[in-house]
Amino acid sequence: MEGMAIMQVTDKSKSFYKGFWQVADPKIWVASTVPMVVGVLLSVSYAKEFRLFWMVLAFVGVYLIEIGKNAINECVDYISGADRYVDTEHRTPFSGGKKTIVDGLLTVNQSAWIGVVTMALAAVIGIVFVLFREPKVIWVGLAGFFLAIIYSLPPFKLCYRGFGEAVVGTTFGPLITNGMYLVMAGRFDVLPLLVSIPIGFLIANVLWINEYPDYEADKRSGKKNGLVRIGKEKGVIVYGLIFAFAYLSVIPIVLYTRNLLWLLSWLTVPMAVGAVKNCKLHMNDIPKLVSSNDKTVKIYMLTGLLFSVSIIFHNFIRY
Repeated sequence: MEGMAIMQVTDKSKSFYKGFWQVADPKIWVASTVPMVVGVLLSVSYAKEFRLFWMVLAFVGVYLIEIGKNAINECVDYISGADRYVDTEHRTPFSGGKKTIVDGLLTVNQSAWIGVVTMALAAVIGIVFVLFREPKVIWVGLAGFFLAIIYSLPPFKLCYRGFGEAVVGTTFGPLITNGMYLVMAGRFDVLPLLVSIPIGFLIANVLWINEYPDYEADKRSGKKNGLVRIGKEKGVIVYGLIFAFAYLSVIPIVLYTRNLLWLLSWLTVPMAVGAVKNCKLHMNDIPKLVSSNDKTVKIYMLTGLLFSVSIIFHNFIRY
């Protein structure tokens, strides 16, 4: 009996450990890593400021908020049915949440506690920044912290009311990019704000296309995100327009910096066109639609890389 009890405890520990990392989902931290890296490079190249300790601490704090947001969202989507209603046909790496509660790796309470603890740790890190590095970061930190909480948590449930895409675009674009620049340089500047805009558009589009596989489940559970509100066909138009706004928003950066290298980001335009065409053709064929999900993520990552190249070599090409 004692041996069985030990085995059960061990199995539960393994399940919790696996569930924690599944809900943390480090592979999607690229969403916040891109704007943080861009913010750091902007500080080094344009403001000539770099603080290794504060950079590492900022990375940890943002990742903790990501984990907390994921855990809270996991609870809400499971209770509402948004995750439970996703059938095998519509289940992809880009849909159905983190699948920890659905798969039995975590309970609702465990996921909730993960959310509480990680958000609390992130808050402590934020206080350290305000007290010992840069007081102005409090406004950026509070905005990101509370948006992460009210993104899915009642009574706000922003992602259930059609505001999720705007929240994600704002958070991973302007907030994180300018927040990291502020941490490094100790001030706000025009260039980080301009650069954060296309980043925000592109990450919002990642969320937009990821709503397609979950469309039926979200509609059934009452999760009225942007796609559910306008439908799949009109959603393709929005998908294309967000890409267009992202690429057009690079032009003010070029004009401000007189650096043509920023136009390197337009090298991903053919990939974006292909993703939109594929979405239009296969919006109801999930296995074929997944190509658009994958391309949208890659466009976001490649844009971050090309922006980094533009920043590093900004003195070499001017008009």
